[in-house]
Amino acid sequence: MSVVLALDTATPAVTAGIVRRDDLAVLAERITVDARAHAERLTPNVLAALADAGLSMAELDAVVVGCGPGPFTGLRAGMATAAAYGHALDIPVYGVCSLDAIGGLTTGEVLVVTDARRREVYWARYRDGVRTDGPAVNAPADVDPGPAQAVAGSPEHAALFDLPRRGPTAPTPAGLVRSVDWSAAPEPLVALYLRRPDAKPLATRS
Repeated sequence: MSVVLALDTATPAVTAGIVRRDDLAVLAERITVDARAHAERLTPNVLAALADAGLSMAELDAVVVGCGPGPFTGLRAGMATAAAYGHALDIPVYGVCSLDAIGGLTTGEVLVVTDARRREVYWARYRDGVRTDGPAVNAPADVDPGPAQAVAGSPEHAALFDLPRRGPTAPTPAGLVRSVDWSAAPEPLVALYLRRPDAKPLATRS
């Protein structure tokens, strides 16, 4: 049995789950919704999920982490934590698009949106769980739903579209693990910011 630790901090949901890779069974998950507590809550959620699953760190075979799109600070917390676990346990770390961890669990034509702040949304379109467009960041009025028959993701932002709403509302542990190409070697983790970080080095400020 291959056991995977799945992490995501691309949305206000601080997500940690233990997933059986072979059948995507979620053995345990801990999710805290707090946009300001990614760094504080992630490790406690990991430890609690492991305890709930009756497993130890040494029994993990891989780590999967959502790489956004999402806010800079939140993504950094999740990706740094995933990299640290991978290094400490000497197991592979796979990065995936966080929107895929929502859209990958849907059927039909679906638009996925999450909060990008600044009155914008991160979005992508999916057909039967496969991404067909995006990810991108735009004002909701500038997002073309295309052939989408429903919208998933952040309920607050999904409500801005005249489409039926469906889940998931945030990246899920099973969705994260499903999004991995397990036939390929893991690539270096690269954050999908889709816009420049707000913080700039002093030398670049005008």
